[in-house]
Amino acid sequence: MKATETVEMQGHIVDSLTLAKVLDIVVGAGAEYTLDEVELGRTSSDPSRGRRSITADDDVALATLLDQIHLHGANRVSAGDAVLAVSEKDGVLPAGFYSTTNLPTSVRLAGRWRPVERPEMDCAVVVDDSGTARTVPMHRVRSGDRVVTGSDGIRVEMPVRAARGHAFEFMTSEVSSEKPQALLVAEVCRRAAENREAGGRLLAVCGPAVVHTGAGPDLARLVRNGWVDVLFAGNGFATHDIESNVMGTSLGVSLGEGTAAEGGHANHLRVINEVRRHGSIAGAVRAGFLGGGVLYECVRRDVPFVLAGSIRDDGPLPDVVTDVVAAADAMRDQLEGVGVALMLASTLHGIATGNLLPAGVQTFCVDINQAVAIKLSDRGTHQALGIVTDVGLFLRQMADRLCRDA
Repeated sequence: MKATETVEMQGHIVDSLTLAKVLDIVVGAGAEYTLDEVELGRTSSDPSRGRRSITADDDVALATLLDQIHLHGANRVSAGDAVLAVSEKDGVLPAGFYSTTNLPTSVRLAGRWRPVERPEMDCAVVVDDSGTARTVPMHRVRSGDRVVTGSDGIRVEMPVRAARGHAFEFMTSEVSSEKPQALLVAEVCRRAAENREAGGRLLAVCGPAVVHTGAGPDLARLVRNGWVDVLFAGNGFATHDIESNVMGTSLGVSLGEGTAAEGGHANHLRVINEVRRHGSIAGAVRAGFLGGGVLYECVRRDVPFVLAGSIRDDGPLPDVVTDVVAAADAMRDQLEGVGVALMLASTLHGIATGNLLPAGVQTFCVDINQAVAIKLSDRGTHQALGIVTDVGLFLRQMADRLCRDA
């Protein structure tokens, strides 16, 4: 027996192609739709609104389809109150829990819509005794927590898109290297300046290629001049940043001459060993062992950094969080107020960070490999905009535009 439900979408659903994507999903599932009501925004900055009826073969097929399009901001018009179930064990969610997106989310409790604090994908929604709803990762759920189950009483919204100039519109199309890179760098700089003026924080997520391409000094300039408020990276980036400033090499290759230094293959191990001797990166700075570089500037300016470890790390440096769950929690704790995120030649840490970011954070993925930006978007960070270019060139241009000591 056929089943029908009416859904509604609001926001920039036309120019972002979200409406078209939802309709493609419906047709691809073998269902049918009718457009009941459409209100188009008059300008590119005005939101649009649309209602449509979705008809599937049965209730099960319809429920599955509604869950799929809900991820793109299609909400049931007839939603009742959210259904809550109590967790019976620490770290274990009730069966049928609602799995969150990173979109702005609200839950309906006792007839009232309440915003969910700190949207994050792949989490649960927990409601406390005061009616406050928040996203909670699975491992942080505790026995007795009230968890939203099913999809009733859940509403997600497409974020309001800020006005964009002509140059920035290139970034909304597919990721490609055939774009005016200098104009895009200028636009990112403008967004960073607007974010700082509004009191927002800028997050830099760094891969080792930042150092290998010779961009370490440019990123250090950005930190020194107050443009970077928090930094995420791994043991590799941190080690090579320190190696390049202590020994002048990166992976044993001279950054000045491009030639392999004698015995240079062990340079990174030697600097790790000395930092471990001093107890921390900050200890190495205080002792005078480390006198420059990105992390040196972070220590001097009290810019927090989280170094998340992996199984292939040498050492690692004493600041590296080797428990990946603890590392993700440490990253979560530093995201308050972040308005702009720069993913700088980092696949592993870039995707990990993207999983934690609300959809409203302006996210720019800078990598010579366009597949990195595509992968980040495919994994759910739909707001990520790709700039396919050498990260060294990007950071040099960015630092030249923004830094007073350029």
